[in-house]
Amino acid sequence: MSRLTGKVAVVTGGNSGIGMATARLFRAEGAKVAISGRDQKTLDEAVRAIGGNVIGIRSDVSKLADIEKLFTVVVEKWGKLDILFANAGIAKFAPVSDVTEAHFDEIFDINVRGLFFSVQKALPHLNDGAAIVLNASVVDDAGLPGASVYSASKAAVRSFARTLTAELADRGIRINVVSPGPVPTGILRRNGMSPEAIDETLRGLVSQVPLKRPGKPEEVASAVLFLAAPESSYVAGVDLKVDGGMGQV
Repeated sequence: MSRLTGKVAVVTGGNSGIGMATARLFRAEGAKVAISGRDQKTLDEAVRAIGGNVIGIRSDVSKLADIEKLFTVVVEKWGKLDILFANAGIAKFAPVSDVTEAHFDEIFDINVRGLFFSVQKALPHLNDGAAIVLNASVVDDAGLPGASVYSASKAAVRSFARTLTAELADRGIRINVVSPGPVPTGILRRNGMSPEAIDETLRGLVSQVPLKRPGKPEEVASAVLFLAAPESSYVAGVDLKVDGGMGQV
């Protein structure tokens, strides 16, 4: 039997990359899946590609009204939720000397504020015993030059998981973190980086990976599925690195 049959899952930022790969896997395992994103065109394309019981809802996690709308739509259609993958995020890099207020605010508005309030607004709609997975990064506890603000935003995600695990234990809600290493997705292209700069960045990151290759969105999705599925029923508050050993060796 499929592991998520009868479950309702929400994946923020589910219209591309790791989010879309996870939504596809959740759907293959029997879940009804709602994906959100800021771009209607890519949402529509993702819904068609995934197929089945999938809906796409345009929602910007930096806007609380959008977050509330997301969960209202899902609950009206399918009832209470069993899984939340708080995945929406951005990755922008700059040396400390070049960081602007706008750069700082954009990253924290989406990666920290948006993720936190996605969880908060989901809570009234989550069944007891639900699973929440937060997307962080291998840099949440590492020092990567040029990534001071991004790394700090992901360290905040790791901290949230610890506190939320303690706060929500009485409801049996498990909170865990998945922290990918270098995984080529569209996130760098959306930052305006040239193909050459993207290749150079990825080469530098992959050189630090013991497995000597980048990861795939599907590999991260498999880890998220484990943390969301019954097999991990006694796993709570962990930071699962899916990084080819980058943060471990």
